[in-house]
Amino acid sequence: QVQLVESGGGLVQAGGSLRLSCAVSGPTFSSFAVGWFRQAPGKEREFVSAISRSAYTSYADSVKGRFTISRDNAKNTVALQMNSLKPEDTAAYYCAAGLTGMSRYETRYDYWGQGTQVTVSS
Repeated sequence: QVQLVESGGGLVQAGGSLRLSCAVSGPTFSSFAVGWFRQAPGKEREFVSAISRSAYTSYADSVKGRFTISRDNAKNTVALQMNSLKPEDTAAYYCAAGLTGMSRYETRYDYWGQGTQVTVSS
């Protein structure tokens, strides 16, 4: 069974940085594309970033140039480095893994973590 566990969330001032990590259990990590999504209170969950099996990357326009996604297949982890954080980045952040390839759509992912909270104060 595949399980995803996010870590690294917290409270940070605007302009600061956080590094989220997604640990994926199971022997087939290298077969998964992994995405990050976020959900702010009262809003729908939205795409943030994704990385393919071959480490191609994709970003939402709102985070492009500020966030960087990477994967370490030896450690079964995907990281999301978040710089120049803004109050509007405040949300619960979720990682998800899927076998059908990198996508901006939630339905393409098969497994989800429980989320980690990121709060950016102004």
